Amino acid sequence: MPDVGNAENAQDTFRRAVEALRSPLLRPEIAVREIPPPQRLAPHSAAVSAEVTVQDEEIAWGRLIVLYDPENTRDWPGPFRVVCQANSELESEIATDPLLGPVAWSWLTDALEVNEATHHTLSGTVTRATTEGFGTKAHEGANTEVEMRASWTPESDDLAPHVNAWLALLASASGLPPLDVTDIARQRSRP
Repeated sequence: MPDVGNAENAQDTFRRAVEALRSPLLRPEIAVREIPPPQRLAPHSAAVSAEVTVQDEEIAWGRLIVLYDPENTRDWPGPFRVVCQANSELESEIATDPLLGPVAWSWLTDALEVNEATHHTLSGTVTRATTEGFGTKAHEGANTEVEMRASWTPESDDLAPHVNAWLALLASASGLPPLDVTDIARQRSRP
């Protein structure tokens, strides 16, 4: 593994790390695109967003940001920090379940484990929000959404497992069935 804390090789290390953002294993329901990264959080940063669409309806979305400070001047324990967000709509009966927070958090921890995304210092929040329409929006009814925000420090500069974990989190939040990596490879090889 290259020295991920070496300021002399920072550009090359960061470039290699963010290659994972451009070529993740994708499900057909998930579309990923590059977005402008935050400018002041770290000397180097990159970001992508994703939308999960089923039957022409967007059911979830999220963002993944990679921060890199080779000189460790930031307040996180390592040169890299991965920050993610995942949002999805919920059915009303699920939204009131008191176990929603721990279950949603397990979507992330399970995804990190299954994808062998070695990390430390994981932290985050799970928020549920209900929106109700009034006046001219009364006909829209109530809508409940779950939002997860999390960050962690990868233990190497190979970020592909972390990107795949974030995509798995989006799939879980969307209620999509698990997809085996061999199924993804088969789908990619179809003409």
